[in-house]
Amino acid sequence: MKRLKTVAVAFCLPLLLFSQNITITHGPYLQKVGEEEVTVIWTTDKDAVSWVELAPAGNDSFYSEERPRYYDTAYGNKAVGKLHRVTITGLTPGTEYRYRIFSKEVSGYEGHRILYGDIAASDVYSRRPYTFRTSDSRKAKVSFRVVNDIHGSNDRLRVMLSDVKRENTDLVIFNGDLVSTVNEEKGIFAGFMDTAVDLFASELPMYYVRGNHETRGRASSSVYDYFPTPTGEFYYAFREGPVFFLVLDSGEDKPDSDIEYSELACFDNYRSKESKWLETMVKNPEFRSAQYRIVLMHMPPVGSSWHGTREVARKFVPLLNDAGIDLMICGHTHEYGFFGKGEKSGINFPVLINDDETCLDAEASDKLTVKVKDTAGKILHVHTFDPQK
Repeated sequence: MKRLKTVAVAFCLPLLLFSQNITITHGPYLQKVGEEEVTVIWTTDKDAVSWVELAPAGNDSFYSEERPRYYDTAYGNKAVGKLHRVTITGLTPGTEYRYRIFSKEVSGYEGHRILYGDIAASDVYSRRPYTFRTSDSRKAKVSFRVVNDIHGSNDRLRVMLSDVKRENTDLVIFNGDLVSTVNEEKGIFAGFMDTAVDLFASELPMYYVRGNHETRGRASSSVYDYFPTPTGEFYYAFREGPVFFLVLDSGEDKPDSDIEYSELACFDNYRSKESKWLETMVKNPEFRSAQYRIVLMHMPPVGSSWHGTREVARKFVPLLNDAGIDLMICGHTHEYGFFGKGEKSGINFPVLINDDETCLDAEASDKLTVKVKDTAGKILHVHTFDPQK
């Protein structure tokens, strides 16, 4: 994966010069990849105004013509800060684009005048620009990788994802508990996202499912800023090829009153609100017409009598039972488990629980096939599902 270089732009010179005055510290990575939009996220060590330059795929130089700029904006203003989220809309489904990122330091204010410093940017002189492809619901096949419960073990994450390439994987799913707690926002990057960027996340879509451990810590309320969704919540939906994915947020695993949450938990009401959204989503025509319907959720609705498990079983499962779900993929227990349709009372769809030492390698086309692999790449289990009629 390409490395970022920090580049300073002198306005009186056409030449890019290296500088340490402002640095891109993390990213870029892709979020909210849809058929017509994408969000590019990165951070800097100083406050800056940021933008993305976009070009269609091609062999011409990125600088063969003027490229459009898309800015990080907030309520009509160009946003100034260290976290940069640029959303680009009006794209074409199933289309590849090239991009580069820029952050222009805001060094101070003099009345109405803004004082600007240098510019940090991705390097397209010695390295090719970053690329991405928009989603395409018309695709006949989609492949994806699922990992969960690594709890900050970057070595394990790297082993599980080291072979992810655009040629063999369309998207990666982080199914919760990538870290044990979020006390500092930089822990998101140290815990897993720097590794994800290094391996794939600048060019391949990554979808985030919140785990119960990521609800904990001083900075846990800021996690959404780094993983925005179409709904503005940690529960959302997306479509890629023949699969409609429902992402559910299972919240915490113990009662809200538990001493561990220090009177900050309100997950019972949150899950009730989520169930209202889910009730609407399972009636969505795009959801109903998809060849496959997959649910992603960190805590499974089986295997435990803990409060969180009982909550998702009571509030989500009845809605999903009538929705033609082909598969639910969970984590949380740190143990592999598989329960076929009807094997557990009251659950009318298969549930696959991935271990913390394994990853899921899945492909959906004429059949849905999920391979459970250990860190050595050995296939431990294979599950195959025909699309529900």
